[in-house]
Parts: sequence; C-alpha cells; structure tokens
Amino acid sequence: MITRSLVALIIALCPVVAKAQDFDVSGAIDVRGGQYFDIARQIWEWAEVGYQETRSAGLLMKTLEEEGFVIRAGVAGIPTAFVAEYGTGAPVIGILAEYDALPGLSQAAIAQREPVAEGAAGHACGHHLFGAASVAAAVAVKEFLSRRDGHGTIRLYGTPAEEGGAGKVYMVREGLFDDVDAVLHWHPSDRTDASPMTNLANRSAKFRFYGRSTHAAGAPDRGRSALDGVEAMNLMVNMMREHVPQETRIHYVITHGGLAPNVVPDFSEVYYYVRNPSAAALLEIFSRIIRAAEGAALGTGTTMDYEIIHGIHSVLPNEVLSRALYANLQALGGVKYSAEELSFAQAIRSTLNSPDLELGSEEQIQPYEPKSDMTSTDVGDVSYAAPTAGFDAATWVPGTAAHSWQAVAAGGMSIGSKGLTLAAKALAMTAVDLYRDAAVLAAAKAEFEHRRGPDFTYEPLVGDREPPLDYRK
Repeated sequence: MITRSLVALIIALCPVVAKAQDFDVSGAIDVRGGQYFDIARQIWEWAEVGYQETRSAGLLMKTLEEEGFVIRAGVAGIPTAFVAEYGTGAPVIGILAEYDALPGLSQAAIAQREPVAEGAAGHACGHHLFGAASVAAAVAVKEFLSRRDGHGTIRLYGTPAEEGGAGKVYMVREGLFDDVDAVLHWHPSDRTDASPMTNLANRSAKFRFYGRSTHAAGAPDRGRSALDGVEAMNLMVNMMREHVPQETRIHYVITHGGLAPNVVPDFSEVYYYVRNPSAAALLEIFSRIIRAAEGAALGTGTTMDYEIIHGIHSVLPNEVLSRALYANLQALGGVKYSAEELSFAQAIRSTLNSPDLELGSEEQIQPYEPKSDMTSTDVGDVSYAAPTAGFDAATWVPGTAAHSWQAVAAGGMSIGSKGLTLAAKALAMTAVDLYRDAAVLAAAKAEFEHRRGPDFTYEPLVGDREPPLDYRK
C-alpha cells in the first residue's frame, strides 16, 4: 500500500499540475487536428495486423522526421518498432504509440454491419487513433521544448503488435525505457477516464500436436489423430477451470484441425491465452496447462510441442501521474456530438446489447476511482521499467465494446477524430506540466519505487525468445 505521506504529497501536487502553460499546446493541436485525423484514417484504411504494420509505422515515422525528430527504426529486432526523439537531456518524457489492427474485423464507417473487405482486418481497438494522437502530442511538446530555456527530451515509442504480440516487452527487455523519467499513454474507449488501473498478466502459446494420417474409414486403426490430442487437451483444461483462482481467464481457438473429414489429421494446433493478476499465479496455472497437453498427447498416441507467443505483466499504477492526467482532462472536458454524430450514435446504440453507458456520458470525465480490469496490455511491462500512467478517451459511442465492428465504425469517422484530439491535448498538456515541475516527477518516481518494491527484478514472461514476427501469418 501507498504510505500516508505519499498520498498527502500526491494530493498536495494536484493543483500544481493544472496550472496554465506559457505555450498553448492545446491550441497547437487544434490548428493541425485535421492533419492528424487524416493520418489516423489512412492507418484505419490500411488495417495492418501485428508486426506487419510497415506502412502504418512508416507514416508515423515520416511525420515525426519532418518535424525534426531523430528516428531509430527497427529497434529490439522488430522492423515496425521505432523510437523518435527530440530535445536534449533530462527530464525524458516518453509517449507510447500503437498502430496494429485486429484480424477479421473489417468494417465500413457506417452504423450497420458492412465489412470493407470480407475477412480482412479492422481497427476494432482504435490503435490508428492511438498512434496518430500520440504523434500529435509529441509534436506539440516538441514545439514547447523548442521555445523553452533548459533541457528536456520528448521521446515517442512506436510500439507494434500490442494485440497478442507483446511488442513493448521486447523494447523493455532491450533497455529502451531505462533512462525515461515518466511514460504517458492513452487508449480509445467509449468513455473518458483517467482512473489508475491495474489488470491481468497474460501468457499465450500455440500447442501443436502431431499424429499419423490414414483413411478415416478404410484404415482408422492405423491412424493417430492430432485433432484428438487437441480436443483431449481442451477437455482437460475446461475441467480445470473449476480449480483455478476465480479471477483467472483461459481462452483458446483451434487454429488448425485438419483438412478433410475422411483423413485422420496428422497435425493440429490450438492457440491458448491464460490470464491472472499475479505473474507467479499465471505461471503456475500455465504449467498445469502444459501438463494437460502432455497428458493429451500420451493418451491419444500423438506427440506435442508448444511455442510461447507472448507474455506480459499486469499494469503497475501510478497515482501521481494519473492525477496529473485527470486534472488536464477535467480542464479540457469531454467531447460533444454534432447533430449528425448524434444520429450516428443513436443508430449504433440500436445494435448494442445492453449498453452500460447512456448517450451524453461522452461529454463527461468519469470520476477518479482506482480500479482493476480483466484485460491485458503490454504497457504492463513498461510500467515496471518507469513511472507510467494512461487514460481512456471517448472515441466510440457510449456502451460500445472494444474488439467490435461498432468500434471500427466510430473510429473511422468524426466521433473518433474528436476523441483523438482530446487525447492528444491531455497527453501534451501533462507532459508540459512534468517538464515545468520537477516535484511531480519526483513524487511519481517515489511512488513507482514504493509499488515496485526494493527487491524487484524484471523478468519478461516471454523469456529469451525472439519477437514472433510471423504470429499473425
């Protein structure tokens, strides 16, 4: 727990971070808001999945290079990862940018289900907005630094493959965050909320079974079904669900089950995600799943191997930075829909199943309340490398779930654009506050060290594997 003295310091600093700045970063973003949504919209149209975001990363790098940032491309062994930097010396403020899409969620920017291309990818988590807004914020901060006496560095991290590829983990493992004083990030959502939040650690793997093919009717006794191995594993893991901590989440898809019913499959594959708030508990549960796979292979006369695809830690909150973000979001306010956007929102609402937010909530900043979440993100590993905080901004119609076609639709039109602008302003304003007041950074660092603990040693849950650049292929 945070000590009382640290809480008092956090509260005392709240008015400080809300002060007006000499340079109007908010106004600078307004001037070029249309340009940044054009960038987001282009990335939305490309909809490149994890580790394949060549054009998306290239566009963001080109935009930053034209603004005078020094670019390091292809960092941490990942062709689509990059670091862009402007300024000199400390403090170093990092801003995260994501830009990967999700497979199979193509959708036009209209209020009814209509894929742009059947089976193609779509930005159902809004990472096109994420990347463009973060770049907008970094450019505005650059303009502030160029007018400022003294040192300071703004660093934008281009982080690919957040959706199951754990791009940030390899960047943390490479030491790219070791000299950062604070890291800020945001995420598209159906609401605006800067409450500090933790979530679930996560590990995934592909389990591959190998059998012996034969004619399924003419000589079934000669075969050994790899699909039987997968199904036996799944059966045992499903029985295991009763005997794991209730906050655990386990999900899987069979990615290869065979090619024809009359051929006993000699190869089959199942792709598992396992989540728990505790990395230690996660690893123990994961070891039980491996044993289930080994037992399934033994019982079906097949062989099995597995490949760890990704592993990420839960997020370590930082209330000092969260309150700084919250103060600026309160000063900015939420977003307000035009008549056309309201009509679009109402049409989207008619397609939602029991939305938990009412129309109009997009205009509000949600109350500040520390919470936990059942999702996972590779931001978690960053949060153990440096003081880190983020927020959600309303880019979708209230009540919309992430990873849905409704999120893709709103993110491709002006509702998404308004959320992008709000997010960019909050990021830039908070970064400027941190440059202007060393006490806030000192408090954030103190909280970070306290939460992380004196004996903490970072161990990536991916181990020493190389980035899985082909995991979406």
